[in-house]
Amino acid sequence: MRARRSHDEERIALWHEQNDRYNSDLKKFKQQASELLEKLSQEHSKLKLDLEGAGVKVDRVEREMDYIETKNPPKPCIKAADKMVEQEAVVEQKKKEQFFELSVCIDIVSNIRAMKILKRVGSPKGVWTKDSKTAKVYIFNGTSEDTLYEFNSVKDLSASAGVSKGKQITLPSAWTGTGHAVYDGFLYYTSERSELQVIKYDLKNGSIADSAVLPVEGQIPVYSLNPETLVDLIADEEGLWALYPAGDTINLAKMDAETLDIEQMWDTLCPRTNAEAAFIVCGTVYVVYNTRPSSRSRLQCVFDVNDMTTSGEAPLLYFPRRFGAHSSLKYNPVERQVYAWDDGYQILYRLALRKKLWAIAPPPEE
Repeated sequence: MRARRSHDEERIALWHEQNDRYNSDLKKFKQQASELLEKLSQEHSKLKLDLEGAGVKVDRVEREMDYIETKNPPKPCIKAADKMVEQEAVVEQKKKEQFFELSVCIDIVSNIRAMKILKRVGSPKGVWTKDSKTAKVYIFNGTSEDTLYEFNSVKDLSASAGVSKGKQITLPSAWTGTGHAVYDGFLYYTSERSELQVIKYDLKNGSIADSAVLPVEGQIPVYSLNPETLVDLIADEEGLWALYPAGDTINLAKMDAETLDIEQMWDTLCPRTNAEAAFIVCGTVYVVYNTRPSSRSRLQCVFDVNDMTTSGEAPLLYFPRRFGAHSSLKYNPVERQVYAWDDGYQILYRLALRKKLWAIAPPPEE
């Protein structure tokens, strides 16, 4: 009996000894863990400060790069020759002089004066535009739909929660892409059925006024950064135009707004690669490209159908930093503003224009 009691006492003593050792080891571990956590916290604070400092440096470098890009831009891609018909130099000279005498539209874009973010409505891609002869504004939400929304003014759109206050217009067929135009009371849009069609829709009467098949082959987008847009319909001071793909470049067609007949065609030689959108002012095409995807856009390739714009007159311009990439750019000649859709945001760019040098001083006869 004594032997058993002695054995139990030894086991209890051993247990106490082991328990004390375990408690001692646990205290040491807790102390080490506490010291390690404190060290990690200090390192985290230091790393956070380093990252904040790096962010400030990156912002400063980006501002310096933007400044350098503005002050030392690459030469703009400007091709102003009608490649469809080769003409003698004397004929070209007479054409320029005749245009100088007859044309009343002699403006060229010289700068982007201001940017105003109106609001954010709907899909990342879409179109908002305005008929230059009325105050009404039209919203095309998305890249394929049969419904658009009409607002009485920009102010009404700005005050609306989404498109709730807009007049809903259901079209006879769905549009495709973001290349739509509203001009002189009519909507011009592309509808893809068995072949690509341009539909002329009377907004007042709510009916199709005319339609035409465009000579566009395949499913090649006119702008590589907006693959949904196969044709871009554009209205300016001189009427209705269409930009469409031709291999690796962009072609331009002048359309009769009444009959949808194609009056003349040009190869602009502006590349499709990295192009996101375009607009037209006074018969001059301005194609917008990205320097870094979804970050910076530049107006680089310029094509004048009247061959009256030189490289010195059309400097490369950068758009203010935005949210994503333009899915559409629609110029209003009365307001001298571009209605832009950028990652769901509706933006207004106010342009600064000046007279073309040809209009100020026609070249002397040789």
